[in-house]
Amino acid sequence: MAEKTEEEKASSSSENLTCPLCLDIFDEATILTSCGHTFCRKCLKKYDLSHQDLDHMICPLCRKITKLSVNRVDDFLTNVTVNGLVDDYHAKCGGMNAVLEMRPQCTACKFQQDAVSFCKTCNNYMCDGCLDSHQRLTVFFEGHEIVSIQDIINGKVSIGQLSEKCCIHKQENKDMFCEDCKVHVCHKCVIVGHQNHKIKDQTDFEQELRVKVNDLVQRCAAKKSELEKNIQNVEVQRHEVYTAVQKLLDDVSQAYSIKAKELEENHRNLIEQINAVKRSFHDDLNVLKSKNRQRIKSICSSITLVANDRLGHLETDSLSAHTLLCEELDVMLKEAIDNTSAAAITKKAQLKRFKPADNNRLELGSISESDPKVQVIHFLDLRGYMWGMTQYSDDSVAIGYLIEHGIDIIDSAGKKHQYANIPSNMRCCNLVFQQDRSLCISMSNTEAHIFSPNGSSKSTIHVNNSGSSLKLNRSPSDEILIATNEKQVSIYDPTGSTLKHTVPTKHNQTWKVSATRSGLIVTSSCNAKPSVVTVYDRDGNAGKSLQAPDDVYLYAAVDEQDRVYVASVDCKNVNVVIRLYDLDGLNLKERVEFNVLNLTLGSSWCYLVSLSPDMLAFANCNKKLYFIKVSL
Repeated sequence: MAEKTEEEKASSSSENLTCPLCLDIFDEATILTSCGHTFCRKCLKKYDLSHQDLDHMICPLCRKITKLSVNRVDDFLTNVTVNGLVDDYHAKCGGMNAVLEMRPQCTACKFQQDAVSFCKTCNNYMCDGCLDSHQRLTVFFEGHEIVSIQDIINGKVSIGQLSEKCCIHKQENKDMFCEDCKVHVCHKCVIVGHQNHKIKDQTDFEQELRVKVNDLVQRCAAKKSELEKNIQNVEVQRHEVYTAVQKLLDDVSQAYSIKAKELEENHRNLIEQINAVKRSFHDDLNVLKSKNRQRIKSICSSITLVANDRLGHLETDSLSAHTLLCEELDVMLKEAIDNTSAAAITKKAQLKRFKPADNNRLELGSISESDPKVQVIHFLDLRGYMWGMTQYSDDSVAIGYLIEHGIDIIDSAGKKHQYANIPSNMRCCNLVFQQDRSLCISMSNTEAHIFSPNGSSKSTIHVNNSGSSLKLNRSPSDEILIATNEKQVSIYDPTGSTLKHTVPTKHNQTWKVSATRSGLIVTSSCNAKPSVVTVYDRDGNAGKSLQAPDDVYLYAAVDEQDRVYVASVDCKNVNVVIRLYDLDGLNLKERVEFNVLNLTLGSSWCYLVSLSPDMLAFANCNKKLYFIKVSL
């Protein structure tokens, strides 16, 4: 067998000395100790940059794990053998780019002369003779695309890569790619060993890989831009946090100034009082002193007299401080950017409040969260027994009466009038107004009627129901919701002509039904026992029910932000406690328990309706209607 030429040896050597990451000759070859695979040290450092949160490195080729020390890639061992071969290669070829500078040989004939051109159609380098044949034999080679070697060397034209020859079937090109085995194969290899594998044409595979890489490049740019915007947003939120904190500081400083001024004045008054007391004591002492001095004077005067020698003698008597890489990059790009963490911190800062101390306490106050509470802002007597209540506007409700007949519209200021677009003697079991002011009203346990805003009849919904009256509501998209005693909720289109969904429920009695913007259904059994509130999706899947103790009844209402208010009516102790819940999938997560409301309760049948994010309406069937202000 003929020995290989120097150029063939150089070409073969370069293929064995190529880094799998940068596809160039190794530059400081470094070995992963867990698997023995070798890469350029600089390539491993770039790869490690996207995995700074890990204490290990996953091999890009075999996925084995190599533990990292404190200095990470810098502590990996150099592959001395490979680096020695690279040095030998450079010495023979005269530099790292020598292979690129070598003139390729003709692959179209067997004479191995220097190539002067390349035929893209034949995928062959051509010497002068082959080029001449191509140009003369137009019958065979007409339309072939030929480029000059000089243009290829100068980089003006790209020709891709020539197909390798199969090492098993020597005459066959490895121009196919087996996706199952992740290897390039020839046509015969496919027939022999890859019959049921997913095979792609090499050109198609390369094109798909280019498309995938281009997509990743674009997504990288988009993700980088998004992250940069997120960083900017963090700084904006930081400014908001600082503003909120500065306000707290200013409030405290102002309170301090006021309190300090009051304390200073109090101190001055006390000092004045003390000085007055002091002066009083001083005066009193002076009085005593004066009296004593007077007595001394008297004594002295007397002693003088006694000691007077002139009295003579007396009588005696006295005293506390490349594919796997793409896939991995794709996973990283899919990682949700966390776009919520910075805004939540701002909200917490803005909820902080300064609460001054009472006037009779010697302290400035304290920092606390806002104080959530509910407060009755207006209440009035109903004209009869209420059978249904629904929102009419942001500050008013419609009340339906069965026995007294008709509908009343009542606002939060207490103004009241009878709804005039239906007969005043019409019976009303339940009702709901749609967004266009059409009215859906039930007058029995099997039918609901829809009336246009002017009072004309639009349609009738017939319901199979053997129990009590129909319970009505509407979804945010104006669907009509109907609950019955048949263990189900029926959902009709806004016209009432089409039954869209039937949602099975777990409980026999559902007296109240609401819907969220996302399509979930919230049901209340109200004064039926057990009294529960349950969330369903439209397939009938249910979350965990809220269940009240005995003698307590639950009434739920959904507001326009998909928050759920639940009123717990305790008839025994004659009070109402309202709680606010957030939806957590199909479960309710309590956010706030408000203060106890002591309301007049003549019956366990009540109704709760959300009018706006900060206004509720609550009614007891045969007593009073309350408008309740919510402060969060």
